[in-house]
Amino acid sequence: MTATAELFRRHGYTGTGLKQIVAAAGAPFGSVYHFFPGGKAQLGEEVVRRSGAEFRDLVLTVLDHSPDLVTGVGMVFTGAAHTLVATGYEDACPIETVALEVASTNEPLRVATADVFGDWLTAGTGRFTRHGLPEDTARALVTSMICSLEGAFVLSRALRDPEPVLTAGAVVVEAVRRALAEAGDRQDR
Repeated sequence: MTATAELFRRHGYTGTGLKQIVAAAGAPFGSVYHFFPGGKAQLGEEVVRRSGAEFRDLVLTVLDHSPDLVTGVGMVFTGAAHTLVATGYEDACPIETVALEVASTNEPLRVATADVFGDWLTAGTGRFTRHGLPEDTARALVTSMICSLEGAFVLSRALRDPEPVLTAGAVVVEAVRRALAEAGDRQDR
């Protein structure tokens, strides 16, 4: 599945053929239908869900191992920018890549990407509330963070420049900083 996720990140769902998938995985062609009787569509759903969980866990790990939320959010964006540059702007988010392609044409994959994004919102909101933010504020910030990161991936890939990711990160970091200060002020009253 890792090979398929990488192909989806680089070429998209429709741009990735089954022959490419089995070649990248070093597996016999028949194994796809053995493990995924629904073929590429079933494999695609599974890859989206698994990749989504891996990306969620990566971001949560960065946040959890940072000295504070502001630093953690900044590290998510700088890490993403570094990865884009290091991979020649090919390794962005496979969820965003697939969602852009299939949201209007493939309902099972649209649902899978929506489920992943919903999971990210829930998990991120939980982490942000641990830092004293009200739930509605936390969810708004996490929504902004995801939208900013995913949109910046598209722009950075097109421009072949990490600036959009870094700029989006700076804006989200400042929003988190302000929200934490406001939450602290409310607690002090």
